[in-house]
Amino acid sequence: MVPSRLLSVGPWMVLGVVGRRTRVRLWPAPPRLLSASCADRAKHQEPPRKELLSEKKLKRHFVDHRRVLVRGGRGGDGVSCFHSEPRKEFGGPDGGDGGTGGHVVLRADQQVKSLSSVLSRYQGSHGEAGGRKNCSGRGGALLYIRVPVGTLVKEGREVVADLSCPGSEYIAALGGAGGKGNRFFLANDNRAPVTCTPGQPGQERILFLELKTVAHAGMVGFPNAGKSSLLRAISNARPAVASYPFTTLKPHVGIVHCEDHQQIAVADIPGIIRGAHQNRGLGSTFLRHIERCRFLLFVVDLSEPEPWTQVEDLKFELEKYEAGLSERPHLVVANKIDLPQARAALPQLRAHLGRSVVALSATTRENLEELLLRLQELHGRHVAPELRW
Repeated sequence: MVPSRLLSVGPWMVLGVVGRRTRVRLWPAPPRLLSASCADRAKHQEPPRKELLSEKKLKRHFVDHRRVLVRGGRGGDGVSCFHSEPRKEFGGPDGGDGGTGGHVVLRADQQVKSLSSVLSRYQGSHGEAGGRKNCSGRGGALLYIRVPVGTLVKEGREVVADLSCPGSEYIAALGGAGGKGNRFFLANDNRAPVTCTPGQPGQERILFLELKTVAHAGMVGFPNAGKSSLLRAISNARPAVASYPFTTLKPHVGIVHCEDHQQIAVADIPGIIRGAHQNRGLGSTFLRHIERCRFLLFVVDLSEPEPWTQVEDLKFELEKYEAGLSERPHLVVANKIDLPQARAALPQLRAHLGRSVVALSATTRENLEELLLRLQELHGRHVAPELRW
């Protein structure tokens, strides 16, 4: 008899027997102990950081309109039964009513920024059937759908709700009524009813959700006018900034903090080009976010030739989208004043417009104080009186 031999091959132990028959058995080798340095390194290893989404990926996650089918929960059925008790021959009916179906409720939430998390259909929870001893069934729980603040709810072309305040709610679909048990049909002429009714189906509706950004001021301008850079300079918002057009593919809202704890919400709308009302460029898709703005900021690239034509074209596109939108209170902001050719064009711009123009540079932060003062002035004139009322 030849003694067996132990072989170690990688992480496996092999037992071989030399003889007429050779048997090979594999089993895992005992784990090796990590060294102290490796253990400390694994212990203090930082968790993987979340990868920042690019502007194009954020565009995919940003949805400002959605079609939703909502159904309320079905009501529970009523029960037909009779009371049973020893030495009580005629106990009478004691069938309970069914529970009501759960409602589907839309709720405005400040933490939600897009309609991308809203599904295409929702079904409310059903009510439970009634029970013996006049026990009613449990009603269906409310189903809450979180939507961004500023969501319009439409049924067809009719606006049925405007969720413009945080925490505001709207019952999108009512739950069905619960059925009646035979106890409900007890009467003097019918002492032993056996009739019970089923629960009613919930309400079914097709709603269209449309998001309109809630902001005090809206920045409108052509691509590469410096709107995103300006929003980064006056607020803590961090939209993408690059040297190519259409960098901003979704609206951004920044909060400007002023004196006396005053806060002004400024929205950066994606760039508009000539013919946007004819669906050129990004079209007028995002112009709906300007409808709620109390006043506008026309951001002009002062380094371009004849910069006053930009204001005229922007007003024309806004008027084509909605009549009267270009007539709202506005302020003309001439950006890129740090460039030599821009300073030369500033007097001509003021002469053609015939009104005051705020000239600044979002890159060097030159003359940002004047813009903040004008923002406070416009906010106090067009927004503050409504808040006091």
